[in-house]
Amino acid sequence: MTKRKSILLTILGTMVTGFAIGVFLTPNKIVGGGASGISTILYHTLGIQPGVSFFAINILFLLIGFKLLGKVFVLKTLFGVTMLSVFTEIFTLIPIYTENLLLAPVFGGVLYGLGIGMSFAAGASTGGTDILGRLVQLKMSFVPIGKMLLFIDGLIILISFIIFRDIELILYGIIALFISSYSIDFIISKLNVSRLAFVITDNGDEIAEKLVSTSPRGVTLIDVKGAYTKTDKKMLFCALKESEAEVFQNKILEIDPTAFIVFSESQRIKGNGFYLYK
Repeated sequence: MTKRKSILLTILGTMVTGFAIGVFLTPNKIVGGGASGISTILYHTLGIQPGVSFFAINILFLLIGFKLLGKVFVLKTLFGVTMLSVFTEIFTLIPIYTENLLLAPVFGGVLYGLGIGMSFAAGASTGGTDILGRLVQLKMSFVPIGKMLLFIDGLIILISFIIFRDIELILYGIIALFISSYSIDFIISKLNVSRLAFVITDNGDEIAEKLVSTSPRGVTLIDVKGAYTKTDKKMLFCALKESEAEVFQNKILEIDPTAFIVFSESQRIKGNGFYLYK
């Protein structure tokens, strides 16, 4: 991902998250976890503006994670934290869309999770417990980041129960937490989806040469034999981005209109030319 796309995606992600916090979650006292949940508690107990407390909390977490996460990640996150703090303050000035305590956690949770997912995809985060989640993931990389945040944020919801003493608000907060965690994992999994192409053809060498010379993808040639025709053929194997499949197919059919092409979906590919989102 280019630097420009990363910055734009971070801005978009923080805007969506700030909208969820400022319009749906904080006004309705819904604590779905994270630094935003702590900010909601501070807003309704001490009157501290959400954007201000959110920024201060994240600066603390960034200082904790500076050495382990590295300078580049911290700088990206600092940018995301600043943007999210600004957007949260802006959106708190907008009249709340709904006071329905079922709609607020549903829509707030979806938008919150989507915004964080986009920030993760940009290589940054919106800070807070997202940073703690990444720190823990360094030791337990097999745990999806969404589920890690689910555990950490659950502790914050428990604290909100102690403060607000309202069991219904806690239940709505749990709904928002589950929905946002699912949204994060959904975004990350979709970003990792790629295509695997299997091509059976009589013109394997010619097709392989064309694909290698006109695309950034490598091609593997395998000798195969048709079980029905008993004739020797070539099979080409190639990993592609979702958007490259149609162009890939057209290039093959230009050379061999009778080629047999199979596309399958891959949930994750790690290797040259592919970035694995976590």
